[in-house]
Amino acid sequence: MFSRRQLLGAGAALVSTSAWAKTSNMGLPDAAVMETAATQPPLHPSTGPDYQPVVTLNGWTLPHRMNNGVKEFHLVAEPVEREMAEGMTAYLWGYNGQSTGPTIEAVEGDRVRIFVTNRLPEHTTIHWHGMILPSGMDGVGGLSQPHIEPGKTFVYEFDLVKSGTFMYHPHSDEMVQMAMGMMGMFIVHPKDPEFMRVDRDFIFMLNAFDIDPGSYVPKIMTMTDFNLWCWNSRLFPDIDPLVVSKNDRVRVRVGNLTMTNHPIHMHGYDFEVTGTDGGWVRPEARWPEVSVDIPIGAMRAYEFDAAYEGDWAIHCHKSHHTMNAMGHDVPTFIGVDKSDITGKIRKLQPEYMPMGTAGMADMGEMEMQLPDNTVPMMTGWGPHGPIEMGGMFSVVKVREAIASNDYSDPGWYENPPGTQAYEWTGELPDFAKAANAETKISPLPAKPAGKACRQELNTRNQPSPTHPPERKSNEKPSCRSRHRVPVRYVGACCRFTYRWSRP
Repeated sequence: MFSRRQLLGAGAALVSTSAWAKTSNMGLPDAAVMETAATQPPLHPSTGPDYQPVVTLNGWTLPHRMNNGVKEFHLVAEPVEREMAEGMTAYLWGYNGQSTGPTIEAVEGDRVRIFVTNRLPEHTTIHWHGMILPSGMDGVGGLSQPHIEPGKTFVYEFDLVKSGTFMYHPHSDEMVQMAMGMMGMFIVHPKDPEFMRVDRDFIFMLNAFDIDPGSYVPKIMTMTDFNLWCWNSRLFPDIDPLVVSKNDRVRVRVGNLTMTNHPIHMHGYDFEVTGTDGGWVRPEARWPEVSVDIPIGAMRAYEFDAAYEGDWAIHCHKSHHTMNAMGHDVPTFIGVDKSDITGKIRKLQPEYMPMGTAGMADMGEMEMQLPDNTVPMMTGWGPHGPIEMGGMFSVVKVREAIASNDYSDPGWYENPPGTQAYEWTGELPDFAKAANAETKISPLPAKPAGKACRQELNTRNQPSPTHPPERKSNEKPSCRSRHRVPVRYVGACCRFTYRWSRP
């Protein structure tokens, strides 16, 4: 029995399993397989309307064949091995050799035919999340179709009636199969090549796993207590950068099939939210952001003009989502002197290292022995030291004159002189310090000489909504309570002071 890797050949990235297709599934399009976790160049259209293809971060685009005007794709649901980061591999379920599955691209108005072959040990289906299609093609097992049993191939066929960003995932034993990594993106480009055109179009999916240190298989019963937060089943420091040429119009599409929301924050830029999984946002309805919250089971697309060179962080702003596998029950030792106990422990375990007594920043630099197949909790090195991140974190790298189809890493940005923070060794200015928690009111600036500083305002005959009239002595208050009511206003420039009396 040959292994999958032996059959596909060492070093092969994109492989066509044509031998299998011709023997077991005569007439099906070849099932392309990807064996590397590196970001693959986009597939430019060879037929039909032109469009700017998407670049799937640490992923790839599924090729298709034309058959009498119909675009045919072949997805294979199967167990996969995914390198989540250097030194860590997970045993997942996915499509065509990878989790997440390959991105499907087509054009508004296309008719697509998608063959789905099940090589899982249990039945499955595929739901086309957010798409308008016939009920029988919706992919809900038991409701809209029979489940696809192991070894069987089903076919989905429908017209793409609107452009946008969509997702696909199982609707059969959904909790288990999504927890194992079965999901992907489906892009429908506008029929008009100029509509919503951009220069660079990135896409990635948010997913999460619960994999114990030293383990390979996710826990499938986890509800919210995940420990690995991923983009396309990939962890920082091995999430590829988003490489952009200066002045490019850039779109970033983000899908979320985790069990929590994710506020995706990008440094250095503000941007416009231009799309949801419901469709494109009209120009007059777009809103500016620097962080966009991706709800559960939804996607968002945002756009910006790459005007500023540099290396700009992009990450989920839930801080624990930018860390790798971590213990949820680790006690806090900040401020605790552990020197005595450390000496005693080292007599039994010489390599013991105390952590957490001064925060957790030392985790980014220490070289602690970890269990096999485990990524450090805080990791990644930049040009100036440890980055101390993990999980959902990457970098948008904006550079001059990058070729239109070049997405290779340009290296670290060199900040021009005078544009980088540096250590100060001179005399320090005084600094203010708050002595208590009371609200501090900044004093008004002094008024110029010769200006009227106080003026009495008689409001008896000049009622206003914000300043009620002075009450006459023989009038009863409208409120029978013992609340104090204003009886006179004394103006002090543009501020009002009040004298109060009981009714």
